[in-house]
Amino acid sequence: MGIVSCASATLVVWTSAWLHGSAAADDVLDALGSWAELHEVVADDDGTATALDLPGPDERAVGSALLLAALRRASASTARLVLPVPGDVRGLGGRGPLSQCALRVGQAAVLPDVGVGLVPRLVADGVLRWTVFDLPTVTAVEHVPIGEAEHGLASAMREAATALVTLDVARHRPNVRAEIAELAAEHTKLTWPAGMPPRALRVLQRAAEVAAILTVAASDAPGGAVSASAQAARDEALRPLSEAVRRARVAAVDEAVRVLSDQGAGRV
Repeated sequence: MGIVSCASATLVVWTSAWLHGSAAADDVLDALGSWAELHEVVADDDGTATALDLPGPDERAVGSALLLAALRRASASTARLVLPVPGDVRGLGGRGPLSQCALRVGQAAVLPDVGVGLVPRLVADGVLRWTVFDLPTVTAVEHVPIGEAEHGLASAMREAATALVTLDVARHRPNVRAEIAELAAEHTKLTWPAGMPPRALRVLQRAAEVAAILTVAASDAPGGAVSASAQAARDEALRPLSEAVRRARVAAVDEAVRVLSDQGAGRV
């Protein structure tokens, strides 16, 4: 579970703002710069490459500016964040190259009206490659209201604090509070569109805080050794909290896309 959001969330939110006139293309590119100095794009198969006029799998990758141009030509209008985990790859069109790749990195940006999904992967120091996959089928995904996600996250924060005590993390890591604060602070380095709804921002911040707690609680103390049974118990205790973070992040990004789309359409 990443501490801050993820590159796919940045792409989804900023691209949605740009597609609806709330941000410039350069704003999108600048925001992506938080994740890597260089972004490159390539299609996973020749059919997708031809449809979007992007390089195929055996061709030289292009920059992310050309990806935006391709999405504009394809009349993209919306995007959504998918954070797959084993046993749950909903929103990725079933089993196939897209879901397999997204599952390996734990994230994807899906543009259902264009019929593609994008998965980022670090291929070199400072280089993030976005692979564009065909989305085999477009299926309805569960919509989690942001209020419900926020409530679940609040419960998760209480449970995470209890887990720290139960797992006796503080005894093994005396600077645990400082570690958590430092990790959670990474979220504030990200930039979001001017029209980003405050509630979505708040939920993303709280998700970063819970994720920081989970990361510290799940990691071994320096020089420490954890038995297999203790590690299994720890993982079991933290799993529901990870799910709450995942649901909250998706809900917050969905809410941001909805609000930014409405702003662009003059509905707010």
